[in-house]
Amino acid sequence: MITLATPRLSCEPLCEADWPFFLALEQNPDVMHYVDDVRSESVIRAAFESRLPEWTPGAAHWLCLLVRETATGNPLGVTGYIHREADCAEVGFLFAPGAQGKGFASESLHAVCEFAFTTGNIRRLIATVTAGNAASRRVLERSGFVLEGELRESYWLGGKWHNDWLLGLLRHEFR
Repeated sequence: MITLATPRLSCEPLCEADWPFFLALEQNPDVMHYVDDVRSESVIRAAFESRLPEWTPGAAHWLCLLVRETATGNPLGVTGYIHREADCAEVGFLFAPGAQGKGFASESLHAVCEFAFTTGNIRRLIATVTAGNAASRRVLERSGFVLEGELRESYWLGGKWHNDWLLGLLRHEFR
């Protein structure tokens, strides 16, 4: 089983017992503001179940890690990546409002990047962020991601088209 540890966090694969937290996270309008429109519980459940199978490098589904604060054991969010090509993957993360602004996303993302570049044999990581989501962009930039471009009217959200920021990080750039 994959376990990533940082000074304050432990990150382990999502399991069935994490369903209530995952559902609450995905139903929270503050968390999902830049991510997705309101979805039914059955659609969220399908997304959750797609992340439960055992993951190995190269798998076609998300490596989805539940992020917990080590001191309390409380779940804070989820993070991980999905392969887009053999040596390229897209990272993602969602954190509960009470966990935002405390460096947890940056700390866990750094651990995910390190794992991807070493154990996962990834050469390039990418991230797609809805334009305007400055907090997520800052998290990525703190880990070394750089803005590579902006896709105009790329994402339908809230009844209108939004631009997407594209960020990337190469293995040799990672610090």
